[in-house]
Amino acid sequence: MLMAHPTVLRNLVERYEALRALTGHRNTGGKEDKEGADPHVRQQLQDTVYTLCVSTGTREIGAALTAARRHIERCTFEDSRVLGENAA
Repeated sequence: MLMAHPTVLRNLVERYEALRALTGHRNTGGKEDKEGADPHVRQQLQDTVYTLCVSTGTREIGAALTAARRHIERCTFEDSRVLGENAA
């Protein structure tokens, strides 16, 4: 499966977390509670969730975050391994 560049995923995860904090977003029994949040911020959060899901080939934000973080970690590990081999 085609996966977004780790930098793109990292930016999306950071954006998601920042918007989630702004909305006071919390999960209540599997349903998202975003009452009282600015409608513009809520829309940005929904757009970011959608983009994360599309970028990771998932349908739910939990799975998208897990896939994004794993891909970022894997690429970071591979990059550090390559750099370590070149330094020797």
